Amino acid sequence: MIEFYDIHAHLDMMESSPELTLQNAKAVGVTKIFTIGTEPSDHQFVLDVARKLYPDVYCTLGVHPHQGNLFNDEVAAFIERHLPEKEVVAVGEIGLDYYYNKTPKDQQREAFRRQLEIAARFELPVEIHTRDAEADTIEILNEFRGRIRGVIHCFTGTYWLAEKCLDLGYNISFSGIVTFKNAEDLRQTCLKVPLDRLHVETDAPFLSPVPKRGSKNIPSYVVHTAAFVAELRGISLELLSKSTNENARQLFTKIN
Repeated sequence: MIEFYDIHAHLDMMESSPELTLQNAKAVGVTKIFTIGTEPSDHQFVLDVARKLYPDVYCTLGVHPHQGNLFNDEVAAFIERHLPEKEVVAVGEIGLDYYYNKTPKDQQREAFRRQLEIAARFELPVEIHTRDAEADTIEILNEFRGRIRGVIHCFTGTYWLAEKCLDLGYNISFSGIVTFKNAEDLRQTCLKVPLDRLHVETDAPFLSPVPKRGSKNIPSYVVHTAAFVAELRGISLELLSKSTNENARQLFTKIN
């Protein structure tokens, strides 16, 4: 069976238990799932799930820009305390979101910088969220040039952003959005990202790919996004599987 990893899912938001979600994912060849920490209230959950279901489930720890106002010294200390654990593969989900602006921009930028500094200190990659904040995202990432590796998750930006991120050493991950009818510009970007810098993900329970739009997304559905991307790029599903899994292992070095 061809295998894929879902490098970005929110198991705390699933309708099914993490155990059943993993079971259903494995049935279609999704063998590893990253459950993502986004705010202090979900950090213990993602840690507990990853500890229980390791080595099939890993986690990240970080504060999403929507909750950037919740990032403080206590949260930073919690993240730092647990980053050395074998199940914790990255700092994330971190970044900037000027579309919703749920946290003031200056607080978003401060939380982003501080978490990038943590990642650099612990020599761990990052999972980055960026929306309508391309110039500031690149400005901040440039401050850490050469010190951090990572992935721009659920990429929806311009090709300019993709080029800048690739130049800075970051990988690019595509979610079900790439399958949407109105995502032609995103598909053109997907065609240009080097195969050895490419990932696929679900961002479950959000953004279900065609043909599952209208239902809540689950890690199993990453196979639909993968099939679409393989066809788009004119490569076999086997090659995409081999490449994206190797990319994940190169970036997230704790994966077994």
